[in-house]
Amino acid sequence: MNLDTVTLEVIRNALPAVANEMAADLQRTSYNMMIYEVRDYCTALLNTKGELISQNVGGVSHFVADLGVLVVDGLQRYGKDGFKPGDVIITNHQAVAGQHLNNVVIYMPYFYKGELLMFLMVRAHWIDVGGSSTGFGAGATVADPWLEGLQLDQLKIYEEGKLSEPLYRVIKDNIRFPESSLGDMKSQMAACRLGGRRLDELFDKYGRETLLAAIDHIFDETEQRCRNVVSKLPDGIYEASSSIDDDGVLKGEEVPIHVKVTVKSGSMIIDLSGCSAERKAAINSRTYAGARVAYKALTGPLDPVNEGSFRALDVVIPEGNIMMARFPAPMSGWSGIVPTVVDCIVGALAKAMPDRVPAGHHALLGGAVVFFGTHPKTKRRFVVQSIEGGGWGGRPFEDGESGTVSVCQGDVRNGSIEGIELKCPVVIESRELRPDSCGAGKYRGGLGIDVRVRNLVEGKWNFEMPRRSKRPPWGIRGGTPGEPGGYLLKLPGEKQFTMRGGSHIPVPIGSEAIVRTGGGGGWGRPQDRDAAIVANDVAEGFISAAAARKLYGVALRGNLSLDEAATKLLRKRLGSASKAKPTAQVKPKAAKKTKRAKKTKKAKGKSHR
Repeated sequence: MNLDTVTLEVIRNALPAVANEMAADLQRTSYNMMIYEVRDYCTALLNTKGELISQNVGGVSHFVADLGVLVVDGLQRYGKDGFKPGDVIITNHQAVAGQHLNNVVIYMPYFYKGELLMFLMVRAHWIDVGGSSTGFGAGATVADPWLEGLQLDQLKIYEEGKLSEPLYRVIKDNIRFPESSLGDMKSQMAACRLGGRRLDELFDKYGRETLLAAIDHIFDETEQRCRNVVSKLPDGIYEASSSIDDDGVLKGEEVPIHVKVTVKSGSMIIDLSGCSAERKAAINSRTYAGARVAYKALTGPLDPVNEGSFRALDVVIPEGNIMMARFPAPMSGWSGIVPTVVDCIVGALAKAMPDRVPAGHHALLGGAVVFFGTHPKTKRRFVVQSIEGGGWGGRPFEDGESGTVSVCQGDVRNGSIEGIELKCPVVIESRELRPDSCGAGKYRGGLGIDVRVRNLVEGKWNFEMPRRSKRPPWGIRGGTPGEPGGYLLKLPGEKQFTMRGGSHIPVPIGSEAIVRTGGGGGWGRPQDRDAAIVANDVAEGFISAAAARKLYGVALRGNLSLDEAATKLLRKRLGSASKAKPTAQVKPKAAKKTKRAKKTKKAKGKSHR
């Protein structure tokens, strides 16, 4: 049908507004800091094909890939006639959801004049789902999903408006924080109901045919915009590799990541077949998130997301790959390597997009601050949770951002110091940028963070961030790599911090932990950076005077003022040395020009039933 321009534009903006209002309602009414403070959630509208109509701005970016599969699986389970007004479905099962069990989905069918047209969905991080799930998950060493926590597989917690008392009691009796988690569940339901009311208003105003026709038109236009961006890239095959140090079980054995990106006439194929096979460690996932987040960042990072955003993208991930693991492969640390996959995809296209692609960023899910125990005054369990950002890579036109969460985390934020200390018996001794953690370059990388926490009661720490010390965030065009992050612990009576890893680590009163995040790589040769800017970086405490001299060839006087004559000599020596021996760095493989793209099968990621 013909749509007038004004109506189309109103609907184009109204649909994301519904998802955004759902998100605001969820954040305002939720019980746990991971939702109302950190924003580890997403809200969305989907049609009965599982196609994404709209998703909230902010929240978690890597939730964009794994919503539609839940609708498709739910329809296979119940059939289209199996959904009724008032139904509320709860699910987190890894055979379909492909994530850690803490990411619980609540969704509802939307009916207009008796016809099932859409689903309203909220995925949010619960602080506990039983088992060893407290915090961000059970850790890399959990053997299977049953040890991780409760598995809820497309169950109706409400059926035609009536609560399932037995299911509610099972959930309540098997989680450590029932007030929080079940309160969050009710917040998710409230957000869905609000979305339903807003859809009623839209359908009543514009009618069924107009609204559905507008959605189809929006999908088509979004697809074309993405194709227009990709069509500007030279056709060819682009590849890049990286890794994380180990999977937490096989110590010292790197987990390889390899991507191959094929660009041809406005379409793109992202092939992750070269990544590691699924592991016994719980860093597996079942997701298109790595490919989709990278593609969205490259083609339309500021545009509202919908199904059209990915129509021109084919994702190849074979079954049994670490990114398409088969149930019951453990997945509690599912998202740990996804940002590095995204970084690899972006890095692979560095030569195709030299004016846009940055150096590598810290490419891990930040530093997870997780400490839990029993509050001495209230005698109730508590859990400290925050996600700390790291450094992003230098860009072709400016420095990388410091202390920012990964490319997969959207608008996720760290927990406020005041909020953490007010509610939990810990002291945040410091939260500061880490000098010299950035890669050097004409445009330096952003800095990582050190967060130092002292616990005032006995409790347990979770140290679950993968490390990238063997393949740190790479520099581009002569830039140097950023420094990796990690976790450090000092017990009472000890003089020094030691690097630690693992989950549920018991500690006595007065222990101190440092949650350390990595820095971003540098872009361009360090000696090409403006010497006055280097001197200012030293004055601000971003880099040391020794690093300024060694990496940038900038000499400073005792008062930190620039010594121009000495700097000129230093840079002359650095230039001669770099010509004799180029700076070692991780580089993406050059593009292979092809006349015809190879035929590949698209992995469908079906559930295993």
